[in-house]
This record gives sequence, structure tokens and C-alpha cells, in this order.
Amino acid sequence: MNFTLRAARTLAGVVRPPGDKSISHRYAILAALAAGHSRLEHFSSGADCHSTLGCLRALGVPITIAGETVEIEGVGLRGLTAPTQALDAGNSGSTIRMLSGVLAAQPFPTTISGDASLCRRPMRRVIEPLTQMGARITASGEGGNGGRPPLQFSPVAGLRAIHYQLPVPSAQVKSAVLLAGLYADGETVVEETLRSRDHTELALQHCGVPLQRHRGRISLQGPVAALQPRDCDIPGDASSAAFFLCAGALFPDADLELHDVLMNPTRATLLDVLRRMGAHVDVLGVEDRGGELVGTLRVHGPRPATDGHQVFLGLGARPVSAGAPTRLQGTTIAGAETVSLIDEIPVLAVLATATQGGIEFRDAGELRVKESDRIASIARNLRAMGATCEERPDGLFVPGPQQLHGAVIETFDDHRIAMAFTVAGLIATGETVIQNADCAAISFPEFYRVVERIAG
Repeated sequence: MNFTLRAARTLAGVVRPPGDKSISHRYAILAALAAGHSRLEHFSSGADCHSTLGCLRALGVPITIAGETVEIEGVGLRGLTAPTQALDAGNSGSTIRMLSGVLAAQPFPTTISGDASLCRRPMRRVIEPLTQMGARITASGEGGNGGRPPLQFSPVAGLRAIHYQLPVPSAQVKSAVLLAGLYADGETVVEETLRSRDHTELALQHCGVPLQRHRGRISLQGPVAALQPRDCDIPGDASSAAFFLCAGALFPDADLELHDVLMNPTRATLLDVLRRMGAHVDVLGVEDRGGELVGTLRVHGPRPATDGHQVFLGLGARPVSAGAPTRLQGTTIAGAETVSLIDEIPVLAVLATATQGGIEFRDAGELRVKESDRIASIARNLRAMGATCEERPDGLFVPGPQQLHGAVIETFDDHRIAMAFTVAGLIATGETVIQNADCAAISFPEFYRVVERIAG
């Protein structure tokens, strides 16, 4: 499916993002391993999270799905059963990496694989710590190829605890080690120099695991006897909300409200960056939901000082009464900010074209091994839309301001590239065509319907 759009005059309306992917994955896994019934409301509609459900079902976990409600009858930490065929993680790196921590401890053999894109993604970073814990894992492309799916797990009698320093920040690898630690003898410790998403730690604590956290050190004592089942009302996905936060920041007279959005501090860095750049992002309310912060946001772009004159901002927006137009200010994103914003960099790269000075992205080499090489994908599509950018091994620099023009966008079957360049189409002159746009269903099947509604 292709999706065609032209520049919007403004954006207005209310958006409730789909259930957060990261939390949906984790609560599905923990609910399956708990002893009893769990009800998950607003479960992610994305294909990735349903790949996790499919794998859990194949491992003998009873699961009922009714719209956005998922009910799981947990079989306990030692109640999984051998699947009759290879587990299919689809396109989901979260599924294969986090479930590896569980599969590594099982007394039966298992193979887990995925689609062609997933089978090109490296798994060495999760294989190495699990092997140190006593797991027996065979990967395709062993040797210099990084270890690709399918992954084959041989039966083990038990795992041993380790003290593991993450060489590269990764919430998925951290989660795999902690999940394996539920089965391991002794204290499993994970240390990270840069803080990554902490949803696994919060969910484990919510399920009754006496997990300890101090600065960059996370530890738990295993083997754990049981997990407590928990109902969960899953917040709206922060990374999906990012496309609308950035889109709203491009239009001075936009009036977008985003309801029920996850505001976990490890995921809310975008709000700080947008404010630093001059966008108006208001937090209308916040509540604590099972250890996760959830809020309502309102966003619009920087507003010019009014002097009674009409100006055109050159971004597809309608004329507004203003003096000299105020642009978003450029910035640099590096280090810990890059870790927190790794999923948001594609849409921030689009936003950079509308800033005064551009945005420099550093320490983002992780983008090279996502669903596509996102650094290359971003650069290729920006150039197709008439923008210049400097591609680097671990990041890129996108100057600004630059006027974008409509183009045919290659998504490379990458949902975040598809959605980021849909935002680009909202400010580009002429017509923009998003090829293979349906790849957005990996995380946000309703995305294009929402765009059409808020853009009129």
C-alpha cells in the first residue's frame, strides 16, 4: 500500500496513541510467567507485540484477545511447554531478544526466528551474556556475522547468576539478562553507564520481584519462586506520540492534544528537547499507574510576536498575524539523550529541516542495525525531498532551515521511516508518496487514519 499526502494547513484534534509497545511486550511476558490471571487493557495494536503473544501461545500459555484487551492465564515460571515448531518473532527485535532470556532457562529445546528483516539483525549482544549464564545457544551466521536468527536453544538444567556490564546501552539486552536471572542461582547484576528504558525493572517490581536499583546497578536474587499476576492499563506509546509532538511543533497555530501518554523519565526526553528548541509543550495532567507516569500533553510550534502583519512561514502552514517568524532552534543530541531518543531520531531529523541551525545527532550507531539502516534511510529520503544532510558512521547532521518538496519515499519496510516521512510530507511542497506505507502497522496500524483526521 502507498499513502499519498500534501502539505497541511495546520493540525488540530485529540490523539490517543496505541498502547505502549515496550510495556505491552514486557507485561505479556511477565503475565505468562505469573501464577494466575492477568488482564491487560489498551494492549498495543502493533504487529510486534502480537508476535510476542503468538510466541507465548506456542509455549502453552492460554491467551484471549478482544480488541485492545488481552487476558492471559499465567502458567508460572516453570510451566512453559515445548513448542511444536519454531517460534515466529515476525519483525520484532524486542520479542526475540527479551524472550531469549526466558528460553535460555527452559528444560526443552526451542528455536525462534522471524521475517527476513529480523534475520539480518545481530543477536550477539544478547547471546553473549546468556551464554555466560550457562545457556546453550546456536545462531545462524556464526563467526564474524554477529550471530543472526534463527536462534536455537538447547535444554539446560539451570542457569548461574552473573555480574554483567552492558557494553552498549540496550534495554532489550538488559531485560533478557534480568528475565534469565529469575531462573538463575545467585544474584544477577546488570550495570549500565547510560540509563536505558527501565520498564522491565518497574514491571518486575510490580509483579513482586524484590529487585534492587541504585544508580546504574540493577540486581535480583534468583531463583525466584513465583511472579504475582497483575492487571495493567497500558499507557499510550511514547514513541508513537513522538510523531505527533514533532508534527505539532512545526505549525505555530496547531492545537493538538495527546491523551494517556507514557511519561516515564527514560522516555520523556523528547519533551525537554522540543522545549529547548522553542516548541510549546504543555503537560495538562500526570498520574502514577503501576509505577509508570502517564499524562496528557498539548503541543504547538513557536509563535511569532504579533505586529498585525501577515507572513508565510514556508512550511505548508497558513499565513498568521505576526512580526518576524520565529523558527524552532537547532540543537545537538548526543550521549544519554541519544540513548533515550533512539526511536525518535528519524522524526527529529525531519524536524531539523525546519530549525534555525539544524540538528546534529551523535552516538547513534545503534540506528545502523534497526529494521533498516536508519541513518542511511533518513539521509536517502531527505535528499529525495531536496534537503542536504551529512551522513556519519554513528549519526548525521541535518542543516536548517531547508524547504522540503514532495517525493517518493522509500520506507525500506521500516515503520519509523514511513511515519517520520509522513510528517515530512505535511510540510513539503507538492505531493509526497510513502511507498509500502503499511509497514507502519508494525507499531501503529491506525497511524494514517489519525494523520488524515488531524490534518483535515
